[in-house]
Amino acid sequence: MKNKYELIYEGKAKKVFSHEDVDKVIIEFKDDATAFNSLKKARFEGKGKLNCQISAKIFELLINSNIPTHFLELKNENTMIAKKIRVIPLEIVLRNIAYGSLCKQTTIKLGSTLAKPLIDIYLKNDELNDPLITKDRIELLNIVSAKDLDSIIGLTLEINRILQKFFKNIKLQLVDFKLEFGYDLKNNLLLGDEISPDNCRLWDLNQKNDIIVSLDKDRFRNDLGGLIEAYSEINRRINDFI
Repeated sequence: MKNKYELIYEGKAKKVFSHEDVDKVIIEFKDDATAFNSLKKARFEGKGKLNCQISAKIFELLINSNIPTHFLELKNENTMIAKKIRVIPLEIVLRNIAYGSLCKQTTIKLGSTLAKPLIDIYLKNDELNDPLITKDRIELLNIVSAKDLDSIIGLTLEINRILQKFFKNIKLQLVDFKLEFGYDLKNNLLLGDEISPDNCRLWDLNQKNDIIVSLDKDRFRNDLGGLIEAYSEINRRINDFI
């Protein structure tokens, strides 16, 4: 990245730089992988490029389905230009199938298809380990208005509907995913962050005998290996379908 761009923020998987236009930013995807609140770390060459390419295509799909997002265009293979947003400190997790923390915290059997999509909301705070938060606590902390929280939930359900259909077409099962939202300079509510195998659980539907084959960051979390190969396979299927 050229020095004329100021680094605004660096997270676990991305760097955000200033842009000539004050209402835009440049987002560079890193090759770093983290899990368990950064207790586990590694670097995979090419991961940033793959996540950037996958996110761009999915954002375009959502924009064409009238979902407001921060994405504007790709700058290069691992960098995109997006609208500058004030990020709401909430992580919105939608679950279609029981997995991960849901099974650890409840009696729901791992792999169970949920009767309807479940939305869990977490406070985005590393120091507190991103705790599960209630609507009443969100109101108490004055994080976002009740009206905008309802809009976020509605958008999340619609995004799930669009993505479930899309991924099914490329033989992937959308198990769950995490979203972040924010406000642009005109105070419009937009989908932000990324949509990639880093924040979606995707299982390969080409498998037989109910064998679960993860094509997402669980390959890193669970020491399964083949993370770049899995991300590359998702990117290939998207490119073949679009």
